[in-house]
Amino acid sequence: MRNRFDTLNDALESEGLLEAWDPCSPPIAYGETRQWGWDNGTRWGHWVSIYRDERGLYERPVHYKRG
Repeated sequence: MRNRFDTLNDALESEGLLEAWDPCSPPIAYGETRQWGWDNGTRWGHWVSIYRDERGLYERPVHYKRG
């Protein structure tokens, strides 16, 4: 199992979260952690967090059910 990915799409897809990303969101900067709530149709949705390191690689996203 990989924990670092070259693209945001690859990282999100690794956890089945590709549709959680809003394509109108600004890009994730190097060294930034981005977090957001995702309304995936469940009662309280999901919380998603992803980090992009200083080399531009994305870590496997962390996500969990809210509520």
